[in-house]
Amino acid sequence: MDIEFANDRLARDMNDDKRAGRKWGAVRASALRKRLDDMAAADTLADLRKTPGRCEELVGNRAGTLSVRLDKNYRLIFAPANDPIPSRQDGGIDWSGVTRVRILEVVDYHD
Repeated sequence: MDIEFANDRLARDMNDDKRAGRKWGAVRASALRKRLDDMAAADTLADLRKTPGRCEELVGNRAGTLSVRLDKNYRLIFAPANDPIPSRQDGGIDWSGVTRVRILEVVDYHD
C-alpha cells in the first residue's frame, strides 16, 4: 500500500527512528515503525485486518478515519487517500479497494 503523510514534519518524525524515539518514546516509536511496515507490505487496507494493532474504522467526529494501536492508549490515525475513496453501499469504506493511505497523527484520544 502507498503511504503519504499529512505534512513534511510528520513524515520526517515517522521515518527517522531517532526523531520518533525522542517524540513518542522508544517503545511507542518501535510499535509505530512496525505498523508503518505492515501498511507498506499490505496490498490493500483489507490486509491490515490480519496484522497486529487492531485496525478499525472510527466513528463520530473521527468518521472517515481509521486507527491502529501502538500501545494501550495511543493510536496511529490515518485515512484512505484514494481519489475517490472506495465505499460500500452502506457508506462505509471498502477496505479491499483502498491502496493508498494518508497518515494524520499519533494521538491518545481517550483523554
